[in-house]
This record gives sequence, structure tokens and C-alpha cells, in this order.
Amino acid sequence: MKKRTTFLLTLTAALVAVSALAADYPNPEKMAVPIVEPAALNMRAESLDRIDAVVEENIASGNFPGAVVCVGRGNKIGFLRCYGDRQTEPSVEPVTPDVLYDLASVSKVASTALAAAILVEQGKIEYDDRVTRFFPEFGQNGKENVTVRDCLTHVSGLVPDNSINDYIGFSRSEILDNICKLGLRTAPGEAFAYSDVGFLVVGFIIEEVTGMTQDEFVRQHIYLPLGMADTGYNPTDEQKARCAAAEKRAPEDETWIKGEVHDPRAYELGGIAGHAGLFSTAPDLAILSAMLLGRGTYTPANDPEHPVTIMSEYTFEQMTEPLVVPRGVRSRGWDKRSPYSGNRPVLMSPAAIGHSGFTGTSYWLDPDLDLFVIFLSNRLHPDGKGEYVGMAGKIGQIALDSIRDKTDPVQAAEFMTKSVYRSPNAPSAETLAGVDVMDRDGFAPLKERGMRVGLLTNQTGLLRDGRRLPKAMQDAGVNMTCLFSPEHGLYGELDQSHIGDGSDPETGLPVFSLYGETRRPTPEMLKNVDAFVYDIQDVGARFYTYISSMCASMQMCADQGKKFFVFDRPNPINGVQVDGPWLDPSRESFVAFYPMPIQHGMTVGEIALMFANQYKLNLDLTVVPCENWTRTQYFDETGLAWVNPSPNMRSVTEALLYPGLGIPEFTNISVGRGTDTPFEVIGAPWIDAEDLAKKMTEKNLGGVAFEPIRFTPNASKHKDVEVSGLRFTITDRSQLQAVRVGIALMSQLAVDYPDQWETKNANSLLLNDATLEAIKQGKSVDEIAPTWADDLARFRETREHYLIYR
Repeated sequence: MKKRTTFLLTLTAALVAVSALAADYPNPEKMAVPIVEPAALNMRAESLDRIDAVVEENIASGNFPGAVVCVGRGNKIGFLRCYGDRQTEPSVEPVTPDVLYDLASVSKVASTALAAAILVEQGKIEYDDRVTRFFPEFGQNGKENVTVRDCLTHVSGLVPDNSINDYIGFSRSEILDNICKLGLRTAPGEAFAYSDVGFLVVGFIIEEVTGMTQDEFVRQHIYLPLGMADTGYNPTDEQKARCAAAEKRAPEDETWIKGEVHDPRAYELGGIAGHAGLFSTAPDLAILSAMLLGRGTYTPANDPEHPVTIMSEYTFEQMTEPLVVPRGVRSRGWDKRSPYSGNRPVLMSPAAIGHSGFTGTSYWLDPDLDLFVIFLSNRLHPDGKGEYVGMAGKIGQIALDSIRDKTDPVQAAEFMTKSVYRSPNAPSAETLAGVDVMDRDGFAPLKERGMRVGLLTNQTGLLRDGRRLPKAMQDAGVNMTCLFSPEHGLYGELDQSHIGDGSDPETGLPVFSLYGETRRPTPEMLKNVDAFVYDIQDVGARFYTYISSMCASMQMCADQGKKFFVFDRPNPINGVQVDGPWLDPSRESFVAFYPMPIQHGMTVGEIALMFANQYKLNLDLTVVPCENWTRTQYFDETGLAWVNPSPNMRSVTEALLYPGLGIPEFTNISVGRGTDTPFEVIGAPWIDAEDLAKKMTEKNLGGVAFEPIRFTPNASKHKDVEVSGLRFTITDRSQLQAVRVGIALMSQLAVDYPDQWETKNANSLLLNDATLEAIKQGKSVDEIAPTWADDLARFRETREHYLIYR
């Protein structure tokens, strides 16, 4: 790996000593947006440190030569680090904090969208103005109804980019004339299609109504008042020397682009355009972030008596409010959640806004969490190649995961009071799932004002008397419009990677799959839904994907303004035990949607409450709790009928063992798939069953016995091959610690079979690097488990606020 040049900007003297901080920022605490210790912002430094490895890996892979990462909250920076080089050809120049980057399409939000909002506030334009108000000739070829808002939200119907030949050799006015001659691909509002042309049009409108170039307007109205001296179009000669290099403009050129806009159309427009052309630095963007998180007002941390207002709070809210567009959610200029949100941190709140830039830039803010994440790179240097979008989202998620805000107990209690359904009827003497409570109460909350209802369920969506929920809701007079299905399909019979849409023969309702082309409901799926209902039996392990489907659906319903109901069900393996390693920052995925230990000890309703409140979802949530269930109960003590939640989850015993024996199933051992007892047995052709049983028994793991066996799976790993291994028999489930059993097994395999047991996929469900490394070193579970203690304590503290059942 190439040795990186890293400038670490913190207040720690040891770090400052090895950085360029002394030369560039001798007093970081006196910067316009001062740098403080992460703890001062309720952020964990050890979590933020994980960003280093992510960036370094991408530099080593050739995705970009260098980068700057800046993370902060409000008007302070908690993390500002520089990596690698701003150019490698023809000479090497390291990245420093004052490097200017070509922001590319981040210009759309850091300049054009802000300028448009200010002009709306000044009364010079309206978002719903037709473009023809400013340029009557624009109305030709069917464009007469295109509005400013259409252009800012990419639903204008304009092409993504018109030919470069419409720019080369033409003046600005002639380029505008060429754009006015274009036709539309679709009618305005009909389709989402990312369009630079739309933002070019808005840039021309800004110039038309102000009599200034866009550069002059944003400098006077935004950057100069904020003190953003290194932000603007067409950098000065002094600034060009500090710019990051891009690729060559043409292969035959002898020099690399540096200090000139990379985008060819912006270049032909003299470097100033509505869609691209802005240059800036991370410290300057931190100032802009402080203004935006201040909802239009920048309050300098070192001079709070002299705030600077760029726009009113109303204008900020209007600019950033969610607007549903085909295939996603945008705001007026900003991205929120759309096909172009690959750089969006997964768990940012619905209030989050951001954008990415073609040159390797990413900029996201979350006003609800008071968080900003800036990533600047020059991925196009030196050869025009390099990927960064997914990595930028990962960095943002690390930043998000580092936040350790204390849950406000009063606010959490108020949220619980508002969100937990209280039945008007006397509680039952037998255990009722939430669906049974709703049935007894006539599904009354779902019949208000003729609400249209969509239901996410599967074969476990049964009432206590055996009726299927979709039909029961229909029969009760609920206005059902559609069903949604999770992994394994509506009837839980499919064990495949892609499931298509369909229909339910019993109810005649369409079924939208959330395990096919999409893992979350789309705006199109939700267009005939006012209330979304979730009712699926979970098994109590983080990597069981149904809770991921629930949380992803909650996010979309928050974005779309839909009500969300969770019909709660018991945690089948008890609601007390919490165990296992924490999810590493930025490792969120469909098998780990929310940061928590492997065994969480919560019901789906409690997880929904925690997810909604901790991530500040603007969601009208109602959880319908079970009745007569206590946290210490196992499923077979409830009187409810067991229905296999998935094809290989066939008993409470298997559910109890799953948090441990499920962990290694992506390695090259069988976990019993293709047998009658999945997750009760493990095996491989190279295991000495008797020896392994003896060693596992000697570990004195409570509540479980180990029996050497041989078996032949008829599916999955080692299909039709006889393997030797272990049968796990629960002897005392009150003493069983399944996660530790799984970790102990993996550690023993690492010791005994270092050449045969393949660990390359061992972290697929574990998702904790430190624990995996300890396993590979053959450490005992008694050595490994204490490393989880702090995270488990933190999770229990948060979890406590959302427990329905005491």
C-alpha cells in the first residue's frame, strides 16, 4: 500500500505535531468553524477514526489519489483529515486542508439552489414560475409548461445533456438560444431524469433577474457575507496553485486540468454555469454547513454576537422540504432519496439533504441531527477513472454512527405515549399478538376516513384463531389496496435471491415484492396507500432481514407522509437477553439495518419505536402491543401457534440457536440447511466430530450439549456430501448464550482447521472486525465477550427507553 500523507486536524497535541496543521491552521480552535474534540460534539473519536481505513483502502485501490474528509455538528468541526495527494502527475503534491476542489454537481446545491431560494425570498422569482416568464422563446417544442421547480427537481422532461456542439464556439446568449430550441423527452412532472440542462436554465434565470453573473450574485449574497474566501467560480492564480488536479482535457494534451472546471459545457460557458463550475475547500463548506444547519443563519462559534443571515428559516424550510418525484424524493435543488443517492448515509433522517459531484465530491447535511459530512476528492486524476460514491456514503454512515447523543427520557416517554396504541377494551387473559388486539377492536384505527391500507406480511401474519390477516382485514371493512412481501415471499416458501411482484389469490390484491428489484417500497407502490401496516413474526436476531424490511419501509413512509402501523409480536427467544458484538460503523446493510448487538432482546414494535425516535423520522407511527406477554417468556409459553417464519426456521429451538449458529453460515461449513434440523447442526467433510465435541464440551458453555454426528445435506453447503460435525442440544435455555456458543465454535475452527476453514466471508453477518480478528487468532470466548461490554451497556441504556413490556 502506498504510504499516505495524512493531516490530522484535532486539538490533540500529539496529532498536531505530525500534521501540517501548524503551518496551515496554527490555531484550529480559532478557525471560522473551529475544530474541537469529537467528544465536545457528542461524537466518539474512536468511531470517526475508522474513516482512515476506508479512505486509505480506496487510495490504494486507485479510486482517487487523495481526499479531504470533514465532519461536524452545528458550527463546529469534530473531524478534518487530509489523505494522499492532490496531484501525482507531473509532480507529486500532497493534500493539505486548503486544497480547492472542483465541486462539479455539488455546485447545484452550494450555489444554484441557494441563489434560487434567495431570489424567491426577494420576490424576484417563484418556484412555480414557468421558464417562459423569463425567456419566452423557451416555450417552443412543447416546453411552455416547464417550471423553475421542475428544473430544480429533475422532472422537467429535458435531456440530461444536450450536445457539446451546442456550446463550442457560441456566446452565452447563443448557448441559451440553443437550449431554448430543445424538445422534451417526457411531459413535465411525468418522469424523473437527472438533467444538467435544467440547472443550466435556472442559472440563466438567476443572471436574467439579477443583471449579474451567477458567480457575482452568489459571491455577494452568500460567500462574502459568510467569509468563504476560497469558494467561487474560476479560481485566482493563487488559488489555482492550491487546486486538486483532474484528468487531461484531451488525451493528446501535455498538462492536466487544474484550477479550470472539468465539465466541458461549463468550460465552454467560461467556467460559470448553473450545473457545475464551483470550487471550494472543506473549511469553507463547513461554514456553509453551519449556515444551513442554522436554517439560514450562520452563528460564528467564536463570535456568537454577530450572526449572519443568508435566508430566512421559512425560505430554508421551503427549499429543503421533501417533494415526491417519480422514483424518489427530492427537494428544490437538493437530493434526499433518489436513484442518485448512493452517497447518502443509510440512516440519516428524512430531513437530510445532499448531493454528489462527478469529480469525486459528496456533501450531506442532516438538520435533525445537526450533522454535516463533506468528502472531497479528485477521482479523475490522473487517468479519468475512479469510484467513490458508495465509499462516500460509508464515510457518512461512520460519522452518523459516531454520534452518542443521550436519549432525552422525557421526550422518549412522550414519544412512547403518543405512539403505543391503547386498546379501549379490557386486556385478555391469554397472550394476544398485536394483530389479535386489532381484530378484537375491529381494526378501528385503520378505518378512519376511509384510509387506503397497504400491508407488509407473510405466512406468519395469522390471527390466533388461524385466519390470514389480509382476508381478516378485508372482511372487517378495511380499505385494503395492496400487499407487500419480504424475503421468502408472501407465503414464506421461496429461498431465492430475487422475488417478483404478484397477486394474492385469496384477496385479489396486488403484491409488491420488497425482495426483488427494490428492498423498500417505492413512491409508485405507495401512491394508493395512506397507512402502511407491518405484521411479521421475527426471531430476535439482528441479521434476520424482516426488521430491515420494516425499517426501510418506515423511512419511505416518513418521506411520503404515510401513517405506519406495527402489529407487535413476541420475541420468540425472550425479550431479556442482549448479547453479541455491536455492528461496526458504516457496516449497515440488509442483514444489519440498525446498529445493535446480534441478539437484541426486543420485539419488532420496540425496534420500530427506537428506530423512529433515535433517527428522528417524521413518521406518524402506531405500535399495537401484544397483551399478556412478558419479557421472560419464550414463544412456546404463549399458546400461540408456531408458523415457520422462513423455510429453515422450523422451531423455537432453532430460533434460540440461530443468533449463534447463524453467524458462520457464509463460511464453508454447513449449518444444517438441507436437513430436517437447520441451525441445530453444523458440519464439514474435514471436521473431526469427536474431537470438536470434546473441545466444545470442555469450554463449559451453559445450557447446551454437543454431540458428534455425521449427516448429508441435500441443499446449500456441501450438498449431497457426507459431513461430520456437531448436533447442538439445548439443556437449559435459561442458561443458553447462543451468540457466545457460535463465537466459541468459530474460534475453535480457526485453531483446529486454519487451512480448511475459510474465513473470507466470516464477517458477513458478524460485521465486527475486532471480534473476527480475535476469532482468527483463536482467542477464547471468555477473552472476546468482554470487548463487547461498553457497546452492550450503551445499547441497553438506549433500549430501555423503548421497552413496552416490563
